[in-house]
Amino acid sequence: MSIEATIQRAAEGDEAAWETIVKTYWRKVFNVAYRFVGTYDEAEDLTQDIFLKVFRSLGTFDRRANFQTWLISVSRNYCIDRYRSGRRDRRVFAREIDASTVQAEAPGISAEARVDRQDRVALLREALRTLSPALRTAVLLRDIHELSYQEIAAQLGVAEGTVKSRINRGRAELARQIELLRAKLMETGVSK
Repeated sequence: MSIEATIQRAAEGDEAAWETIVKTYWRKVFNVAYRFVGTYDEAEDLTQDIFLKVFRSLGTFDRRANFQTWLISVSRNYCIDRYRSGRRDRRVFAREIDASTVQAEAPGISAEARVDRQDRVALLREALRTLSPALRTAVLLRDIHELSYQEIAAQLGVAEGTVKSRINRGRAELARQIELLRAKLMETGVSK
């Protein structure tokens, strides 16, 4: 069954069709949510909220548009609205974290691995902030939201070649910024 037919059936109340949509796009929506909240549990809760909003909005989806692009846009806008409304927890983690007090975010992941992951995510976020908005957006749409070059070009209103160039430049600059930040951290005696 095509995605268009699945969407139509889900909009008409077919639970199996809706479950197919959720299974197909869960990871993409989760990635959007995780980028905003930074923890597995919060991202999972937010993903469920987003899918509830999507389900309620299926009737407004223009069938001529790309569903995945629309879904990612709804997800991102929901996260932004939630962030702006102040409902997002704004926690500051101390650098001296006792790994034994951190609960694992998923079965099989040790507390030490979770702290390491949080450190890497924090480093990546800091490096992303240094990119120009054009480069940051291109990299995030490709590497986090997993959109195709064509989808990114359509969303940004630029040529596909421009998208590829921005992604390549963005990734190179991101790698450079991460190395600079790591070097800075090593100078101050904090390792990531």
